Amino acid sequence: MGTWGDGLYAGDFASDLRGTIRAVSRLPFDAERLAEIVIESEQTTATNPRDADHSTFWLVLADEFWRNGIASKRAKENALAIIDSGADLDMQRKLGRKEAGLRARARMLAELRAKLMKPHPDRKRRVMRSAQPYVMDVGDAIIYPTCGGRPRNPYARDPNQLQIYGPGGGKSWFHDGWGAMVIVDRGRAFDFFVWYRPLIVNRVFGTEEPDLSMLEQAGWFVKLAGTCSAVHFRRMEMRKIGAFTINLEKRKEALSGLGAGTRQAIGDISIANRIDVKPRATVTKSLREPYGRTIHLRDLA
Repeated sequence: MGTWGDGLYAGDFASDLRGTIRAVSRLPFDAERLAEIVIESEQTTATNPRDADHSTFWLVLADEFWRNGIASKRAKENALAIIDSGADLDMQRKLGRKEAGLRARARMLAELRAKLMKPHPDRKRRVMRSAQPYVMDVGDAIIYPTCGGRPRNPYARDPNQLQIYGPGGGKSWFHDGWGAMVIVDRGRAFDFFVWYRPLIVNRVFGTEEPDLSMLEQAGWFVKLAGTCSAVHFRRMEMRKIGAFTINLEKRKEALSGLGAGTRQAIGDISIANRIDVKPRATVTKSLREPYGRTIHLRDLA
């Protein structure tokens, strides 16, 4: 995780955590339950004072909750204790921050402390009224166009501005093959945020669309979970071409050790980040089981 300044959010961890907190803040739960959910998403960092990001976790949580009018006693008290004890400055010093940076950090902490002692803004929080809908089911066989094994970027609204980034600034995205995935699990984090667990085919198909028989004979890799809205599904030009039967017990046996996609769901990590198609030779062997191992659909049927 990198840092690029002295402010509270001038770092990758704080920036990512802010996104998680804003997503969690949409859940229709009370303040302490919301705090508990965010803590669970970063359990090690939140509960270990020796973690480099421990103080940042509580400071960001308290600040974001204050901004959104969420009155969590736990978040406020932990943040104030960290500020008053000097724990954050001590950690920043251990991480090598220079004196000028420490002085700037101290000013930020003083401003945050003063803010937390004020009443929360009178702001009505926008909460979710219903769960996110599913756009894919377990067993769905999905194909999608690729460029160099990579899908379309679902965050780009204009197809003419799609890019594959790399040396020299990258190149324009163009359709030169097909990827495929099979959904082997799905769920809702806290009954609201949808996530999917995909198997990704281990080779790019040519410009001719693959059919179910081709997918049935292929090898697959299991990937981390991700989210997929109807808009992203459409922008990546995904298309269901059929479905395979996934037996729950067989799936547990073949893909043991995989948990739910709760962390990815509340962080809104798109499935687009999971579905690059890479040949077997490029998949590292150092990944823990069952990641990195070739899987066959017959083992799940």
